[in-house]
Amino acid sequence: MKWNHEHYEIDTDPNRIDHDRVLAYLKTTYWAGDRSAAEIRTSWDNSKVLFGVYDTNAVNLQIGCARVVTDTRTFGWLADVYIDPEYRGRGLGKLLVKCVIEHPDCAELRNFILGTRDAHGLYEQFGWGTPAYPERFMIRCSEPAA
Repeated sequence: MKWNHEHYEIDTDPNRIDHDRVLAYLKTTYWAGDRSAAEIRTSWDNSKVLFGVYDTNAVNLQIGCARVVTDTRTFGWLADVYIDPEYRGRGLGKLLVKCVIEHPDCAELRNFILGTRDAHGLYEQFGWGTPAYPERFMIRCSEPAA
């Protein structure tokens, strides 16, 4: 699927993803900075829906990304949402999240979760919040492989 806004495009074509840029972006983040290149690539290869954000004025330069791990009906995990710092403040993060929740594989999810340290305000605009029944949810975490 594709969405267009001004000279920006969001596209879910996995063949269009610039994995080198995704790796470079994610290595600068608090959530993925310690992941290996192989771990990042594998996580993207095994995700159901990949979103690339492109600047069509800059020869389709990829300027952002996100991925969703999902069964398309009961559960989804939104991950690796990123907009290049040079392009922030233009509403592209909001546009990206809007496209994610409109995508047919995400629009009807019963449980759509994500993790964030500092973007609660962004995601709350699109319906995310504290789990209604936190006593029903658990998480299993392990240390990253050395």
